[in-house]
Amino acid sequence: MGPSYDVLIVGAGQAGVQAAVSLRQGGFGGTVCLLSAEDHLPYERPPLSKAFLQGAAEPEEFLLRSSDALAKNSIDLRRGLAVESVDAESHSVMLEDGESIEYGRLIWAAGGRARTVSLPGADLDGVLSVRTLDDASKLRDRMATARNAVIIGGGYVGLETAAALRKHGIAVTVVEAQERLLARVTCAEISQFYAALHRAHGATVLLSSGVSQIVGDNGRVRAVEVVDGTMTPADLVIVGVGLIPNVEPLAVAGARVSNGIDVDGDFRTSLPDVFAIGDCANYESAYAHDQRVRLESVPNAIEHGKAVASAILGTERPKTAAPWFWSHQYDVKLQTVGLQGGHDEAVLRGSVNDPSFSVIYLRDSTVIALDCVNSVADFAQGKQLVKQGTRVSSADLSDTAVPLKNHLQTSAVGQ
Repeated sequence: MGPSYDVLIVGAGQAGVQAAVSLRQGGFGGTVCLLSAEDHLPYERPPLSKAFLQGAAEPEEFLLRSSDALAKNSIDLRRGLAVESVDAESHSVMLEDGESIEYGRLIWAAGGRARTVSLPGADLDGVLSVRTLDDASKLRDRMATARNAVIIGGGYVGLETAAALRKHGIAVTVVEAQERLLARVTCAEISQFYAALHRAHGATVLLSSGVSQIVGDNGRVRAVEVVDGTMTPADLVIVGVGLIPNVEPLAVAGARVSNGIDVDGDFRTSLPDVFAIGDCANYESAYAHDQRVRLESVPNAIEHGKAVASAILGTERPKTAAPWFWSHQYDVKLQTVGLQGGHDEAVLRGSVNDPSFSVIYLRDSTVIALDCVNSVADFAQGKQLVKQGTRVSSADLSDTAVPLKNHLQTSAVGQ
């Protein structure tokens, strides 16, 4: 018989660590184990494509908890152990090394893995992703000698990596299949702004394009051929085409899975005593008209960790905040709040040529989301507009002489 825990948490990222800490803060007295597939202490992921790649931060500066802090809270951290399967009937998990662990309750916080590309040459040395600390460390080591890089995918991670590479003096080409950058998550004005920003810093941005093959010499990357036949030199190829949620063991065990693991309002899966949180959880959000969403962000992971702890403790769940996210590229900080999917109007507040500006998304004249570029005030005040479900005209929102807080209502709408 293997070990047994009252609460076993699979995944030691932001969501998993928060769940463990919140359980202890709420007075949970049972045994708690954090099971990590990585060998590192739990760490934050956002710095990997930002400060870490730029050499401005080291891993010990973005640890989620130290070994001493976990031990002080009687949280057992077991590293370098991946789950092979889950047996919901016997309340146990089987690890890849053959060990079995029993649980009273299982919290699945396993996150996801970087999506790969099916291209000739995708297995060459020098084709990398930026998902884990090991990924980012390998890339940072290669940056010391690299001269040319191609980034496949124009999402946030790819663009943040592009900014870090350009700051290091490496020639960068971004290849994006869509007609604009960040097409899934933002409006045309923001997309155009970021394309211009990267081009102004010397990067080449190819839109409505793709890669036909990755070319190498002696097993190492040397070039990328784009679909129009152009051959682009590359010492490095970074694949940034999204995340695949780690759901397979629960899916095989019988959990309902769609875009991630389906959970109810308390983050319970369809399996008894099994919860799912963080990047792999597909949950109903009031900020998406109660439709299911799967979000990949630190604030989302923290909120899930606190909520699942409340569900296990039987205490009142913390109030749900509007989802938010941030991105640093060069000297530009983007802060976004709310979910802009389904908007029927996008209001530009300011000009994309200004040092700071915002885009406010409306559905039926109701504020549902904002993208704020170097605009901390709009972001802070806009959070309240989204939380309230404030109804306001586009003309009023576009007037930069009037602070957004002036549009706040005394009573909440649509909560």
